[in-house]
Amino acid sequence: MAQQSPFELSGKTATTTYTEAISYYQNLAKTYRQAKLLTYGLTDFGKPLHLLVLSRDLVFDPVQIRKQNKRILLINNGIHPGEPEGIDASMMLARDLLKAGKLPKDVVICIIPLYNIDGSFNRSGTSRANQNGPVAYGFRGNSKNLDLNRDFIKTDSKNSAAFQLIFNIWQPEIFVDTHTSNGADYQYVMTLIPTQKDKLNPILSDYLTKTLVPDLYSGMEKLGYPMIPYVNSIGETPETGITGFIESPRYSTGYTTLHNTIGFMPETHMLKSYDLRVDATYKLLKTYIQVIERDAKIIGANKKKADEAVAAQREYPLAWKLNKNDVNDIPFKGFEAGEKPSTVSGAERLYYDRSKPYLKTIKEWNKYEPALSVQKPVAYIIPKAWDRVITLLKLNQVKLRELKSDQKIVVDSYYIGDFKTGTKPYEGHYLHSGVTVNTVPQKLQYYAGDYVVYVNQPGNRYIVETLEPQATDSYFNWNFFDSILDMKEHYSAYVFEDTATELLKNNPDLKSKLDAKKLADPEFAKNGAAQLDFVYKNSDYYEKTHNRYPVARLVTDVKLDLK
Repeated sequence: MAQQSPFELSGKTATTTYTEAISYYQNLAKTYRQAKLLTYGLTDFGKPLHLLVLSRDLVFDPVQIRKQNKRILLINNGIHPGEPEGIDASMMLARDLLKAGKLPKDVVICIIPLYNIDGSFNRSGTSRANQNGPVAYGFRGNSKNLDLNRDFIKTDSKNSAAFQLIFNIWQPEIFVDTHTSNGADYQYVMTLIPTQKDKLNPILSDYLTKTLVPDLYSGMEKLGYPMIPYVNSIGETPETGITGFIESPRYSTGYTTLHNTIGFMPETHMLKSYDLRVDATYKLLKTYIQVIERDAKIIGANKKKADEAVAAQREYPLAWKLNKNDVNDIPFKGFEAGEKPSTVSGAERLYYDRSKPYLKTIKEWNKYEPALSVQKPVAYIIPKAWDRVITLLKLNQVKLRELKSDQKIVVDSYYIGDFKTGTKPYEGHYLHSGVTVNTVPQKLQYYAGDYVVYVNQPGNRYIVETLEPQATDSYFNWNFFDSILDMKEHYSAYVFEDTATELLKNNPDLKSKLDAKKLADPEFAKNGAAQLDFVYKNSDYYEKTHNRYPVARLVTDVKLDLK
């Protein structure tokens, strides 16, 4: 008899614990030569991140696998351990493929059994108040109380660093991150969030929208699980219409998009019974494998073309906006919604009547356009002091060069003009947004060991979208560079008054600028402290590094002395 999973042994009402999952996969790897269980790094919980690799040809070296022109599918489970369908579905899927001897010829399957190990140990049956089972499950936050599906750029957790190590070693063409939804009630067991098509490289987007997604939908329809796009309602109920999900790089599929990997977040419906949700996830994962095996050569060729295109690409979007004029009609199977008095408050409350299913046409808005773009420089120059940035770039297989000697280099420097900062912490940060910059050409001193990042790589999107401060999930917005926003020196007004008088007497241009500012701004003209500060900030006394973003842009391809 095949090895039964804890989910099956429970009568399909319980999800597997971390300890049970790893023991199960260890037994599979001992039983079948085509399975190998690997470990990478450590998580915040002190345990390594495991990766089960299923390879029909017994090749477990990702470099060799790529040389053999095989595709790599990476499945991530339990990023939110309270959404555990993928944990149980992947265990049964791996066993069934191995037992039947039906591993695909041209696809190597990689499975992260349970990503948020920390949260899986924080087990209860109540933390997801709206969810119908299983009887107990893990908690969304990890042991640092981080939502790991917001951590793919800032990398505050060791889990994220270990995941990025796996991802960049294996370089999957297709990535699937299993989830459970919250929100409206409707008839579907499975909803789907593909990588946002307009953010994806056009070569990959064309295959995604014309082949991969339609075939996933038709395949699941045949298996008894019709799908719908993730129900991201504009109003309170789906009849108001839904919008496509725009995943910035903090999210798993936003991160994988930076590397030209097609990503998916399947979201089962939280109100359906747990056994159905696991079965739908199992069948969707099988459907992925079938389509990827069928299109293995096409998917590989597309990825290669996309990498080459991104390496040569000149303009890069940094932020996106929804085109509200571009709308589609889609069929939707829902339940009639209504209102009735709340037994808690007496106020009117929303409810869905499952005795009144319907098929209606609803609106879908799913066209995103760049809200802000930037022309890439020849290279970025990063002083070696910013080692956290360097570490993450290296982790993501960005090629860096080091200066061999001290050099003065002409660059474009950004000065941070304005930005907004959240008034409450978000995932351990006071996140910046609405950044504006002023570009100033300067000749700056750099030193041996400082880093040069040429923007001619397949990883260009990761480079640009982390290093350009205006990008939604830039390192700047995640507070990596907040120390530049403080002045380190200032002045005593009673002393600097005399200095300012001399400066204005000896510098007619400065006096003219001050007079013009007073004429243009009546409030400024009445504010003596502001005028003194204006003189200070337009003099050599003012520190040149205040608000100067430390990552400079090399806009001319000059010869540098590099290691």
